[in-house]
Amino acid sequence: MNYNPFAIEGKTILVTGATSGIGRATAIECARMGAKIIAVGRNQERLDTLFNELKNECLTNEGHLFLPCDLTDEGQVKALIEQCPVVEGVACCAGVANMNPFMFVTADEVERVFKVNCFAPVMLVNKLLKAKKLSKGGSVVFVSSVDGPKIVHAGNSVYSGSKSALVGMARNMAIDLASKKMRVNCVLPGTTDTPMIHIGSATNEDLEKIATEFPMKRFARPEEIANAITFLLSDAASYITGTELTVDGGFSII
Repeated sequence: MNYNPFAIEGKTILVTGATSGIGRATAIECARMGAKIIAVGRNQERLDTLFNELKNECLTNEGHLFLPCDLTDEGQVKALIEQCPVVEGVACCAGVANMNPFMFVTADEVERVFKVNCFAPVMLVNKLLKAKKLSKGGSVVFVSSVDGPKIVHAGNSVYSGSKSALVGMARNMAIDLASKKMRVNCVLPGTTDTPMIHIGSATNEDLEKIATEFPMKRFARPEEIANAITFLLSDAASYITGTELTVDGGFSII
């Protein structure tokens, strides 16, 4: 008999932001481990690419769903909930970066970033619960960040604030949902080598220099964050709730 509490085989996992970065890596890793994936992303073409990638890796696409959805659009979220089967796990990976000195921050900017990084994932879980689409004993994992909950950077107040708010919500959700045997946790990545870090003005040379400031002398790979997420989704984490798992190569302790 093969006993493996870390296994998620047979579980149905909803993954947001599944077409890029950490979300994409999480969808692929969960599928590799035998889970059925509800892959959610805004771009249908990228969802099709993910579908083909899983197929090319000789992974079965049976049972997987690839659903386009802008999580800030209530109508699209309603349609998503209706199409979604009951899931045992939710990995909220969708997010947006933002860099702007505080004196130049606008109300619209704050609303946009908080809506994507905090309000949308929290309310998605709320709607799944109300629709009875999250099973008893289910696990919710939010991707927050070390920026805000643990460290801060100049010009990063809005992003840091949104990620800190997400941690606060998750802790309270963990208390409220404990009676349903549901767990709620956050993963706090450090800088991760995803398309998001290449959006700003930093050159590749700038990023290489920044990476040397990390104890491990490199940024995280998306798969390394995905592995932390899948751990929290698994039964091996059955007594872990309301906490934050930091995955930053030791950066926040120096």
